[in-house]
Amino acid sequence: MTNPHGDDDPVLDRFHFLVNAPALFNAVTTAVELGIFRLLAEQPGCDAERIGSATGVPAHQLRVLLQAVCTTGLVRREDGGYVNSPVASDLLASDAEDSWAHILIGWKEIYYPAFGQMTTALRGGTNTALADHPGDEPTLYQRLAHNPQLEAVFHRAMSAFTLRSVDSLVCQPEFASVRHLLDVGGGDGTTSARLAARYPGLKCTVFDMPSVSRLDRAATSFPDRVDLHPGDMFQDDFPGGTDAVLFSHVLEIFSEKEIMHLLGKAYDALPAGGRVLAYGYNVSDDETDGIFGARLGLYFNVLASGRGMAYPARDYEEWLRRAGFNDVRTTAGLSYEHGLSTGTK
Repeated sequence: MTNPHGDDDPVLDRFHFLVNAPALFNAVTTAVELGIFRLLAEQPGCDAERIGSATGVPAHQLRVLLQAVCTTGLVRREDGGYVNSPVASDLLASDAEDSWAHILIGWKEIYYPAFGQMTTALRGGTNTALADHPGDEPTLYQRLAHNPQLEAVFHRAMSAFTLRSVDSLVCQPEFASVRHLLDVGGGDGTTSARLAARYPGLKCTVFDMPSVSRLDRAATSFPDRVDLHPGDMFQDDFPGGTDAVLFSHVLEIFSEKEIMHLLGKAYDALPAGGRVLAYGYNVSDDETDGIFGARLGLYFNVLASGRGMAYPARDYEEWLRRAGFNDVRTTAGLSYEHGLSTGTK
Protein backbone atom coordinates (compact mmCIF):
# COMPACT_ATOMS: atom_id res chain seq x y z
CA MET A 1 0.00 0.00 0.00
CA THR A 2 1.30 3.44 -0.89
CA ASN A 3 1.86 5.78 2.02
CA PRO A 4 -0.16 8.94 1.22
CA HIS A 5 2.03 11.00 3.51
CA GLY A 6 5.35 10.01 1.92
CA ASP A 7 8.00 7.76 3.35
CA ASP A 8 9.99 10.64 4.82
CA ASP A 9 7.17 12.64 6.40
CA PRO A 10 8.55 13.76 9.81
CA VAL A 11 5.06 14.20 11.24
CA LEU A 12 4.24 10.59 10.38
CA ASP A 13 7.50 9.46 11.95
CA ARG A 14 6.62 11.40 15.12
CA PHE A 15 3.13 9.89 15.09
CA HIS A 16 4.50 6.36 14.89
CA PHE A 17 6.84 7.02 17.81
CA LEU A 18 4.11 8.80 19.76
CA VAL A 19 1.62 5.93 19.66
CA ASN A 20 4.28 3.54 20.97
CA ALA A 21 5.85 5.98 23.43
CA PRO A 22 3.77 5.15 26.55
CA ALA A 23 4.95 1.53 26.51
CA LEU A 24 8.54 2.50 25.73
CA PHE A 25 8.58 5.16 28.45
CA ASN A 26 7.52 2.58 31.01
CA ALA A 27 10.08 0.10 29.71
CA VAL A 28 12.88 2.64 30.14
CA THR A 29 11.63 3.55 33.62
CA THR A 30 11.46 -0.13 34.54
CA ALA A 31 15.08 -0.48 33.42
CA VAL A 32 15.90 2.45 35.71
CA GLU A 33 14.12 0.84 38.65
CA LEU A 34 15.88 -2.47 38.02
CA GLY A 35 19.26 -0.74 37.94
CA ILE A 36 20.07 -1.86 34.39
CA PHE A 37 21.61 1.43 33.28
CA ARG A 38 23.79 1.58 36.41
CA LEU A 39 24.86 -2.05 35.87
CA LEU A 40 25.88 -1.35 32.28
CA ALA A 41 27.82 1.72 33.42
CA GLU A 42 29.76 -0.45 35.85
CA GLN A 43 30.03 -3.52 33.58
CA PRO A 44 29.76 -2.50 29.91
CA GLY A 45 28.96 -5.43 27.64
CA CYS A 46 27.01 -7.46 30.20
CA ASP A 47 25.12 -10.30 28.58
CA ALA A 48 21.49 -11.11 29.32
CA GLU A 49 22.39 -13.86 31.78
CA ARG A 50 24.37 -11.48 33.99
CA ILE A 51 21.67 -8.80 33.75
CA GLY A 52 19.05 -11.39 34.67
CA SER A 53 21.11 -12.53 37.65
CA ALA A 54 21.49 -8.95 38.86
CA THR A 55 17.84 -7.96 38.37
CA GLY A 56 15.99 -11.18 39.15
CA VAL A 57 13.89 -10.88 35.98
CA PRO A 58 13.14 -14.20 34.22
CA ALA A 59 15.00 -14.74 30.95
CA HIS A 60 12.06 -14.36 28.57
CA GLN A 61 10.65 -11.24 30.24
CA LEU A 62 14.14 -9.71 30.37
CA ARG A 63 14.55 -10.41 26.66
CA VAL A 64 11.31 -8.52 25.96
CA LEU A 65 12.36 -5.59 28.17
CA LEU A 66 15.84 -5.28 26.67
CA GLN A 67 14.42 -5.39 23.15
CA ALA A 68 12.08 -2.52 24.03
CA VAL A 69 14.83 -0.41 25.61
CA CYS A 70 17.14 -1.06 22.65
CA THR A 71 14.50 0.29 20.24
CA THR A 72 14.78 3.66 21.99
CA GLY A 73 18.52 3.77 21.28
CA LEU A 74 19.36 4.25 24.95
CA VAL A 75 20.96 0.79 25.06
CA ARG A 76 22.53 -1.08 22.15
CA ARG A 77 23.61 -4.66 21.69
CA GLU A 78 27.25 -5.35 20.92
CA ASP A 79 28.94 -8.76 20.57
CA GLY A 80 26.16 -10.52 22.45
CA GLY A 81 26.19 -8.02 25.33
CA TYR A 82 24.58 -4.67 26.08
CA VAL A 83 26.06 -1.20 26.47
CA ASN A 84 24.65 2.19 27.39
CA SER A 85 24.46 4.92 24.79
CA PRO A 86 26.18 8.20 25.73
CA VAL A 87 22.77 9.69 26.49
CA ALA A 88 21.90 6.87 28.88
CA SER A 89 25.32 7.16 30.54
CA ASP A 90 24.79 10.88 31.08
CA LEU A 91 21.12 10.91 32.12
CA LEU A 92 20.21 7.55 33.64
CA ALA A 93 23.26 5.62 34.86
CA SER A 94 23.69 7.24 38.26
CA ASP A 95 21.71 8.01 41.39
CA ALA A 96 22.99 11.59 41.55
CA GLU A 97 20.56 14.28 42.65
CA ASP A 98 20.19 15.56 39.07
CA SER A 99 19.72 12.14 37.47
CA TRP A 100 16.88 11.76 35.02
CA ALA A 101 16.26 8.44 36.78
CA HIS A 102 14.46 10.36 39.57
CA ILE A 103 12.46 12.37 37.03
CA LEU A 104 11.23 9.31 35.15
CA ILE A 105 10.15 7.56 38.34
CA GLY A 106 8.26 10.67 39.47
CA TRP A 107 6.50 10.96 36.14
CA LYS A 108 5.65 7.24 36.14
CA GLU A 109 4.31 7.24 39.70
CA ILE A 110 2.48 10.58 39.70
CA TYR A 111 2.11 12.30 36.32
CA TYR A 112 1.29 9.65 33.78
CA PRO A 113 -1.29 7.55 35.67
CA ALA A 114 -3.45 10.69 35.74
CA PHE A 115 -3.42 11.16 31.97
CA GLY A 116 -5.85 8.29 31.48
CA GLN A 117 -8.49 10.72 32.79
CA MET A 118 -7.57 13.50 30.39
CA THR A 119 -10.81 13.52 28.37
CA THR A 120 -12.95 13.55 31.51
CA ALA A 121 -10.83 16.21 33.22
CA LEU A 122 -10.62 18.60 30.28
CA ARG A 123 -14.27 18.21 29.37
CA GLY A 124 -15.27 18.78 32.99
CA GLY A 125 -12.90 21.71 33.44
CA THR A 126 -11.40 20.31 36.63
CA ASN A 127 -8.54 18.09 37.75
CA THR A 128 -10.55 14.90 38.22
CA ALA A 129 -7.42 12.73 38.60
CA LEU A 130 -6.81 14.39 41.96
CA ALA A 131 -9.47 12.05 43.41
CA ASP A 132 -6.89 9.25 43.31
CA HIS A 133 -4.93 11.03 46.06
CA PRO A 134 -6.29 11.13 49.64
CA GLY A 135 -7.49 14.40 51.14
CA ASP A 136 -9.93 17.18 50.35
CA GLU A 137 -7.44 19.90 49.37
CA PRO A 138 -7.81 21.39 45.86
CA THR A 139 -4.25 20.75 44.59
CA LEU A 140 -1.87 17.81 44.36
CA TYR A 141 0.82 19.73 46.22
CA GLN A 142 -1.38 19.98 49.30
CA ARG A 143 -2.66 16.40 49.13
CA LEU A 144 0.81 14.89 48.84
CA ALA A 145 1.31 15.84 52.49
CA HIS A 146 -0.98 12.87 53.30
CA ASN A 147 1.43 10.49 51.56
CA PRO A 148 4.99 11.28 52.69
CA GLN A 149 6.52 8.47 50.64
CA LEU A 150 4.93 9.68 47.38
CA GLU A 151 5.66 13.29 48.33
CA ALA A 152 9.35 12.35 48.63
CA VAL A 153 9.24 10.77 45.14
CA PHE A 154 7.63 13.93 43.79
CA HIS A 155 10.14 16.32 45.32
CA ARG A 156 13.09 14.13 44.31
CA ALA A 157 11.84 14.32 40.71
CA MET A 158 11.20 18.06 40.93
CA SER A 159 14.61 18.68 42.46
CA ALA A 160 16.35 16.63 39.76
CA PHE A 161 14.62 18.53 36.96
CA THR A 162 15.36 21.83 38.68
CA LEU A 163 19.04 20.92 38.85
CA ARG A 164 19.00 20.07 35.12
CA SER A 165 17.57 23.47 34.19
CA VAL A 166 18.62 25.79 37.01
CA ASP A 167 22.05 26.78 35.69
CA SER A 168 20.45 28.83 32.94
CA LEU A 169 18.62 30.76 35.67
CA VAL A 170 21.50 31.10 38.11
CA CYS A 171 23.82 32.62 35.52
CA GLN A 172 21.44 35.50 34.73
CA PRO A 173 23.01 38.89 35.57
CA GLU A 174 19.95 40.09 37.52
CA PHE A 175 21.08 38.19 40.62
CA ALA A 176 24.48 39.86 40.88
CA SER A 177 23.00 42.96 42.53
CA VAL A 178 20.44 41.22 44.75
CA ARG A 179 21.07 41.38 48.49
CA HIS A 180 18.18 39.30 49.90
CA LEU A 181 16.04 37.06 47.68
CA LEU A 182 12.64 35.64 48.58
CA ASP A 183 12.28 32.26 46.85
CA VAL A 184 8.49 31.78 46.75
CA GLY A 185 7.50 28.14 46.41
CA GLY A 186 11.16 27.22 46.69
CA GLY A 187 10.54 23.73 48.10
CA ASP A 188 13.67 22.19 49.54
CA GLY A 189 15.89 25.13 48.61
CA THR A 190 17.54 23.55 45.56
CA THR A 191 17.46 26.80 43.57
CA SER A 192 18.41 28.97 46.53
CA ALA A 193 21.42 26.76 47.26
CA ARG A 194 22.68 27.15 43.68
CA LEU A 195 22.23 30.91 43.86
CA ALA A 196 23.99 31.13 47.23
CA ALA A 197 26.91 29.10 45.88
CA ARG A 198 27.34 31.42 42.89
CA TYR A 199 26.78 34.77 44.66
CA PRO A 200 28.62 34.99 48.01
CA GLY A 201 26.86 38.21 48.98
CA LEU A 202 23.35 36.84 48.44
CA LYS A 203 20.98 35.72 51.20
CA CYS A 204 17.93 33.60 50.30
CA THR A 205 14.71 32.95 52.19
CA VAL A 206 12.66 29.97 50.99
CA PHE A 207 8.92 30.51 51.43
CA ASP A 208 6.78 27.38 50.98
CA MET A 209 4.19 25.17 52.66
CA PRO A 210 5.24 23.69 56.01
CA SER A 211 4.96 20.13 54.69
CA VAL A 212 7.72 20.72 52.12
CA SER A 213 9.84 23.23 54.01
CA ARG A 214 12.85 21.04 54.68
CA LEU A 215 16.16 22.18 53.24
CA ASP A 216 18.12 19.66 51.22
CA ARG A 217 21.76 18.89 51.90
CA ALA A 218 23.08 21.51 49.48
CA ALA A 219 20.97 24.26 51.03
CA THR A 220 22.10 23.40 54.57
CA SER A 221 25.66 24.09 53.43
CA PHE A 222 24.78 27.79 53.70
CA PRO A 223 23.24 28.06 57.20
CA ASP A 224 23.78 31.83 57.37
CA ARG A 225 22.52 32.57 53.86
CA VAL A 226 19.68 30.12 53.09
CA ASP A 227 16.80 29.92 55.56
CA LEU A 228 13.16 28.84 55.67
CA HIS A 229 9.96 30.77 56.25
CA PRO A 230 7.10 28.22 56.17
CA GLY A 231 3.77 29.56 55.03
CA ASP A 232 0.99 29.62 52.46
CA MET A 233 1.84 31.92 49.56
CA PHE A 234 -1.81 32.85 49.09
CA GLN A 235 -2.95 33.16 52.70
CA ASP A 236 0.15 34.48 54.49
CA ASP A 237 2.05 37.73 54.06
CA PHE A 238 5.32 37.52 52.17
CA PRO A 239 8.32 37.95 54.50
CA GLY A 240 9.73 41.46 54.42
CA GLY A 241 13.28 42.74 54.21
CA THR A 242 13.96 41.37 50.73
CA ASP A 243 14.92 43.28 47.60
CA ALA A 244 13.93 40.61 45.05
CA VAL A 245 11.17 38.00 44.76
CA LEU A 246 11.69 34.86 42.68
CA PHE A 247 8.88 32.66 41.38
CA SER A 248 10.66 29.62 39.92
CA HIS A 249 8.30 26.99 38.45
CA VAL A 250 5.45 28.50 40.46
CA LEU A 251 3.28 30.95 38.51
CA GLU A 252 2.61 28.52 35.66
CA ILE A 253 0.64 26.33 38.09
CA PHE A 254 -2.10 28.92 38.51
CA SER A 255 -4.77 30.94 36.73
CA GLU A 256 -4.38 34.55 35.61
CA LYS A 257 -6.35 35.77 38.64
CA GLU A 258 -4.13 33.85 41.06
CA ILE A 259 -0.96 34.97 39.28
CA MET A 260 -2.06 38.60 39.55
CA HIS A 261 -2.70 38.05 43.27
CA LEU A 262 0.80 36.67 43.80
CA LEU A 263 2.44 39.42 41.74
CA GLY A 264 0.50 41.97 43.78
CA LYS A 265 1.82 40.46 47.01
CA ALA A 266 5.35 40.54 45.59
CA TYR A 267 4.92 44.20 44.65
CA ASP A 268 3.67 45.07 48.15
CA ALA A 269 6.56 43.21 49.82
CA LEU A 270 9.29 44.87 47.76
CA PRO A 271 10.95 48.25 48.35
CA ALA A 272 11.21 50.82 45.58
CA GLY A 273 13.71 49.50 43.08
CA GLY A 274 13.07 45.89 44.12
CA ARG A 275 12.75 43.28 41.42
CA VAL A 276 10.45 40.38 40.67
CA LEU A 277 11.70 37.41 38.63
CA ALA A 278 9.37 34.83 37.07
CA TYR A 279 11.20 31.76 35.79
CA GLY A 280 9.60 28.77 34.14
CA TYR A 281 8.43 27.15 30.94
CA ASN A 282 7.33 29.38 28.06
CA VAL A 283 5.43 28.09 25.05
CA SER A 284 5.94 29.95 21.78
CA ASP A 285 3.97 33.14 21.20
CA ASP A 286 1.57 31.34 18.86
CA GLU A 287 1.20 28.55 21.47
CA THR A 288 2.01 25.75 19.02
CA ASP A 289 5.57 24.85 20.00
CA GLY A 290 7.11 23.36 23.15
CA ILE A 291 6.72 19.68 24.04
CA PHE A 292 7.86 20.10 27.65
CA GLY A 293 5.39 22.93 28.10
CA ALA A 294 2.60 20.97 26.46
CA ARG A 295 3.11 18.03 28.82
CA LEU A 296 3.25 20.36 31.80
CA GLY A 297 0.01 22.16 30.93
CA LEU A 298 -1.85 18.86 30.61
CA TYR A 299 -0.46 17.66 33.96
CA PHE A 300 -1.61 20.84 35.68
CA ASN A 301 -5.14 20.66 34.33
CA VAL A 302 -5.70 16.92 34.69
CA LEU A 303 -4.09 16.47 38.11
CA ALA A 304 -2.04 19.15 39.83
CA SER A 305 -4.22 22.24 40.13
CA GLY A 306 -6.98 22.16 37.50
CA ARG A 307 -5.64 25.29 35.81
CA GLY A 308 -2.41 26.90 34.65
CA MET A 309 -0.11 26.15 31.71
CA ALA A 310 3.29 27.02 30.28
CA TYR A 311 2.22 30.53 29.36
CA PRO A 312 3.91 32.49 26.57
CA ALA A 313 6.29 35.22 27.75
CA ARG A 314 3.97 37.94 26.49
CA ASP A 315 1.40 36.94 29.15
CA TYR A 316 3.90 37.32 31.97
CA GLU A 317 5.02 40.69 30.65
CA GLU A 318 1.43 41.93 30.53
CA TRP A 319 0.73 40.71 34.06
CA LEU A 320 3.89 42.29 35.44
CA ARG A 321 2.93 45.66 33.98
CA ARG A 322 -0.62 45.38 35.32
CA ALA A 323 0.80 44.60 38.78
CA GLY A 324 2.68 47.91 38.66
CA PHE A 325 6.18 46.80 37.65
CA ASN A 326 8.29 48.77 35.18
CA ASP A 327 11.25 47.91 32.97
CA VAL A 328 9.55 44.62 32.12
CA ARG A 329 11.53 42.26 29.92
CA THR A 330 12.05 38.56 29.15
CA THR A 331 15.18 36.52 28.57
CA ALA A 332 13.94 33.74 26.30
CA GLY A 333 15.43 30.55 24.88
CA LEU A 334 16.80 29.17 28.15
CA SER A 335 17.25 25.42 28.64
CA TYR A 336 14.27 23.07 28.42
CA GLU A 337 12.00 25.77 26.91
CA HIS A 338 12.43 28.14 29.85
CA GLY A 339 12.30 31.89 30.05
CA LEU A 340 12.92 34.56 32.71
CA SER A 341 10.55 37.54 32.88
CA THR A 342 11.52 40.41 35.19
CA GLY A 343 10.16 43.74 36.37
CA THR A 344 11.21 46.54 38.73
CA LYS A 345 9.07 48.32 41.34
